[in-house]
Amino acid sequence: MAFSGWPVEALEFYDGLEADNSKTFWTAHKATYEEQVRGPMTELLAELEPEFGPAKIFRPYRDVRFSTDKSPYKTSCAASFEQGGYVQLTAGGLAAGAGAYMMDPPRLARYRQAVADDVSGGQLAGIVADLEARGWSVTSREQLKSVPRGFDKEHPRARLLRHKGLIAWHQFPLKPWLGTAKARTHVEQFLRGCRPLQDWLDAHAPSQ
Repeated sequence: MAFSGWPVEALEFYDGLEADNSKTFWTAHKATYEEQVRGPMTELLAELEPEFGPAKIFRPYRDVRFSTDKSPYKTSCAASFEQGGYVQLTAGGLAAGAGAYMMDPPRLARYRQAVADDVSGGQLAGIVADLEARGWSVTSREQLKSVPRGFDKEHPRARLLRHKGLIAWHQFPLKPWLGTAKARTHVEQFLRGCRPLQDWLDAHAPSQ
């Protein structure tokens, strides 16, 4: 079927799950998840695949083995693209991201060297400025309080050097278009706009 957005029932499902994150609620509303949440996500990803590559929907179950929070279910339906990119639906609506959420030490070292270089680092600074001018945030899950050891504390790109990853992120406003095919257009525009960031990371700080 063609993607036609998420109905209000999808948001209500996550509202309910946030209030009652239990197997009882999940079992009683599993059909809503499959049909109103996961179904539209599957359709969206299928339509985006020709341009952005295959994507995988994350399991709805939380790994609670090493967490103090034992809530069994995730309060989002999220997916990532093999070529870079991320999309998620929560009770608050639709959000999308792109970039490198976290970098392992070898990749982080390559990233920092590229940021410090005047040519490649200057290119990244321009990309970040453009993304932020669009109203999208550029951040990371973790960042240092100061530049890493071995780099000038007054480096012009100190902010970028402090990051342990680099992602563009946007939480879309909750609008009626979420329940229509226009939701695809918003995700497409974001992922296309973030392609320079993804290309820079692939070229200067590849994962392998």
